[in-house]
Amino acid sequence: MKTSLISLAGLDLLPSAVIVLDAQGCIAYVNPAAEILLESASRTLIGQALTSLFVNGAELEAVFQQAVAHQFSDKRQDLTLQRSGREPLCVDSIITALDSAEMSVLIELRENVQQIKLDREERIIDQSQANKELIRNLAHEIKNPLGGIRGAAQLLELELPERQLKELREYTQVIIKEADRLQALVDRLLAPQRHAHIVGDVNIHEVCERVRSLIVAEFPLGLHIKRDYDLSIPEFRGDKEQLIQAVLNIAHNAAQALSQRILAGDAELTIKTRIMRQVTLAKVRYRLALDLHITDNGPGIPPEIQDRIFFPLVSGRDGGSGLGLTLAQTFVQQHLGVIECESRPGYTDFRMLLPLP
Repeated sequence: MKTSLISLAGLDLLPSAVIVLDAQGCIAYVNPAAEILLESASRTLIGQALTSLFVNGAELEAVFQQAVAHQFSDKRQDLTLQRSGREPLCVDSIITALDSAEMSVLIELRENVQQIKLDREERIIDQSQANKELIRNLAHEIKNPLGGIRGAAQLLELELPERQLKELREYTQVIIKEADRLQALVDRLLAPQRHAHIVGDVNIHEVCERVRSLIVAEFPLGLHIKRDYDLSIPEFRGDKEQLIQAVLNIAHNAAQALSQRILAGDAELTIKTRIMRQVTLAKVRYRLALDLHITDNGPGIPPEIQDRIFFPLVSGRDGGSGLGLTLAQTFVQQHLGVIECESRPGYTDFRMLLPLP
């Protein structure tokens, strides 16, 4: 296959990354998509050895030598390209040998979206497990001293002289009330571990309607809730109360984030259900899965916390406990599902994926 730099100009329009190497393995051409993928301008890339861009460049060198030796005309391969100080690139590659003195190998790279998704889910599960262990240990460490503090305050109040009781009781009540508040927080942290997983038949639209009625009762004016249901979704086995709590936590957060739009009267919250086919969740392939979206037209999640919104005690709202999404994620994971989030100003979408029978 004969080629020249002039004929490569047509590759500029391709959405996939294209890299052309000379006989020495140095970059002779990159298209705009490759510049984006490699996060570097063509003037910087051209002339560099491709293998020098990646920590595991030896893998590419081996494939390059095979192509130069014409051991194949083209080869498809999944690659994980390790980059120093940055996340690895998971790509599908097509390596093609070229019949040219100037250019010897053409490499086409496409991000492996499925592998990226699997890696992200695995990180989320690992983080969630670490969070649960931390919460459990921290909550137990806090709980015992709290009981002692509250009890000591009550005893102190009983021992106060009558003439000082009215004046000093205010302080002992502050201690008791704050201890009770912290106890309630600890109880919420421990809730997923305390309550048994009660499994029964679940109709997801009964769950959604229960959540909708609760949100409407709290926000009766200025908030329009849209329903977009796929009524063909079958019932499945699960803990109905846990799923109600998970969906409610997400929807309630969305409604609270819409406070300004509720005042303006144009707040919208949408609950949508669909079926997805051939879905991989936590490295397990399922024939069918529930695809539930809760979207709103609010201000969006602040960018600085988007990667941490499922961590405990992380909240984008003043006065928020930062536990609602953590509990929602825990309950969904107990059903072998995942929660994903996409957010920008004017649009936030929480997506819940659960396996179906």
